[in-house]
Amino acid sequence: MTAALFNPIKLGKLTLANRIVMPPMTRSRANNTDDCATDIMATYYAQRSSAGLIIGEGSQISAMAKGYAWTPGIYSDKQLSGWKKVTDAVHANHGIMFAQLWHVGRVTHPENIGNQQPISSSAIKAENVKVFIDDGKNGPGFVDVVEPREMTHADIQQVVEQFKQAALNAVKAGFDGIELHAANGYLINQFIDSESNLRTDEYGGSLSNRLRFLDEVITAMASAIGADKIGVRLAPLTTLNGTVDASPELTYTAAAKLLNQHDVAYIHIAEADWDDAPVMSIEFKQALRAAFKGVLIYAGKYTSQRATTAIESGLADMIAFGRPFVANPDLPARIKHGHTWASHNPETLFGGDEKGLTDYPSYT
Repeated sequence: MTAALFNPIKLGKLTLANRIVMPPMTRSRANNTDDCATDIMATYYAQRSSAGLIIGEGSQISAMAKGYAWTPGIYSDKQLSGWKKVTDAVHANHGIMFAQLWHVGRVTHPENIGNQQPISSSAIKAENVKVFIDDGKNGPGFVDVVEPREMTHADIQQVVEQFKQAALNAVKAGFDGIELHAANGYLINQFIDSESNLRTDEYGGSLSNRLRFLDEVITAMASAIGADKIGVRLAPLTTLNGTVDASPELTYTAAAKLLNQHDVAYIHIAEADWDDAPVMSIEFKQALRAAFKGVLIYAGKYTSQRATTAIESGLADMIAFGRPFVANPDLPARIKHGHTWASHNPETLFGGDEKGLTDYPSYT
């Protein structure tokens, strides 16, 4: 029985039809000349609008925030026009969609950011991390990241303002809210985690200092669009892109308490989902539940039954299904009726055209 997944839920001022979330997944189908969302992206998201909530793929808040070729931006008028096609298509199918806002910090290459040096909390290169570039000459491919420079106070204030403007842009482009990407080793995560932040000023050292950048970004965005339109993605146990925290339970319970004080709409927890990944303990999840009174979303290799159990336990309010949404545009209906899930083609996840994006059929 999966009935718990189909109970409506309040998210800020919104009422969602079910507890099933399509999480942000980079698909690298944006136009690489101007980083605009494309018509095929509008079709892709519209096909999946039976999710209770769609969270769009990570969208860079500035030219410096871009980590990979073919990812969309949300800072130019042309980019907002591209996203408006997407949100109009989703709303036409009665869907609800948030934009995910990201700044990748050090997880990029000068080729992707106008030959600038990347910025980060500290001048530490992410080890064994590669990013995707397309320089238009040698053919697209993966290259090693470079050493970033430590952000100045002026840099920090500039990025806070860029996040605030991006939140306003998202609402202007028709999104119902935004998700701040503070996970998976990107810029905000680089400030939060102890091993990627060696600063000696008020943005480094103590836990409260390492959470200060997150605090300032949320404060700025909430002043612009309201905390009820804001969610935050966290990944306490992942070591993606080289960020590691020495005491993740302590750090991320504190982050949840901070976000609770801001009264944001939700926290979206990305559980580590590779085969030998560390498992989030029940005690950790209970601590997060106690710390945060808003909606808690979990993502990471969930099946219908595991998702139902998580919601019935009270530890989760919604469950995000990532890769299953790639090949199953009608995933909520398949869950409801017990139909089998199609498998995605890993060869067409990133880049390309409609193939592997919009050509997966609904269940017949």
